[in-house]
Amino acid sequence: MILAASGTSGYVGWLGLLASLSLVGLAVAISLWQQLGLEGSLLWASVRAIVQLLAVGALLAVVLSPHVPLLLSWLWVGFMVLFAAETIRRRAPEIPGARRLALTSLGLATALTLALLFGLGIFPVDARTVVPLAGMVVGNSLTATVVAARRVVGELSDKRAEVEARLALGHSSHDAARPYVRDALRTAMITQIESTKAVGLVFLPGAMTGLILAGEKPIDAVLVQAAVMFLILGAVATTATTMALTLARRLFTADHRLVRLARRA
Repeated sequence: MILAASGTSGYVGWLGLLASLSLVGLAVAISLWQQLGLEGSLLWASVRAIVQLLAVGALLAVVLSPHVPLLLSWLWVGFMVLFAAETIRRRAPEIPGARRLALTSLGLATALTLALLFGLGIFPVDARTVVPLAGMVVGNSLTATVVAARRVVGELSDKRAEVEARLALGHSSHDAARPYVRDALRTAMITQIESTKAVGLVFLPGAMTGLILAGEKPIDAVLVQAAVMFLILGAVATTATTMALTLARRLFTADHRLVRLARRA
C-alpha cells in the first residue's frame, strides 16, 4: 500500500518505493533520447540519495527515542554546520578562509533563527523539531552562502579598477566595496525571495505536502509551512549577509588596499 486511506497517517511502503523508481527510469530514458549523457549521474544520484536517507533515518530513530538526551540532537546540529562549512570550502576554493567564514555565517544563522523559533514558542524544543529545523536552515543557506561568497570575489575582481579608483578618491574599503557587496547579496537572496513569493500559487513546498499526505488538516499544514518558509528566508538573509560582509572585509589590507584575487576557472 503506497498511501494510507484518507484521514489516516500516510506512508510509502517498500513496494511504493520500488514503484517510484519508474520515475527515475523515465528521467534516464529522456537522457538517452536527447543524448544528454546523464544516465550514470541520474542512477548514482538516486542510489546515493536512498542510501543516505536510510542511514539518516536509522540515526533519527535513535535520536528521536524518548530515552536519548536532547544533547545528542544539538551535537547533530553542530555536525551539520561543520559538514556544510567543509562543503562550501570545496565548492568555492577561491574564497580565502572559506571554511572559517562559512562556520561563522552558518553558526550565526542557525543560532539566531532557532533561538527565535524556540524562544518565541513557535515550536517546542525537542528532538523532533531541533534536527529538522536546523537541517532546513543549514541546507537552504548553503547555496546562498556559496553564491554570496563567489559573487563578492567575482565583483571585486572584475571591477578592480573601479574599486581602486574609489579608494584613490578617499573612500574607505567598506565604502568602496559596498556597491559590489550589495549586488552579490541581491544575487544570493533573490532565488529564495522568488520562491517565497510563489509558494502556494506555483508549487506546494515539501513540509506542507508531507503533512497533508500524513493526514493533517490543510490549515495546520499551511501554518507550519509558513513558519518554515519565514525561517528559511531569515536564515538565508542572515547567512549570506554575514558571509558577504566578513569576506569583503578580509579582501582589503589594513591600509585599505584590495588584495590580489584568484578567480575560479
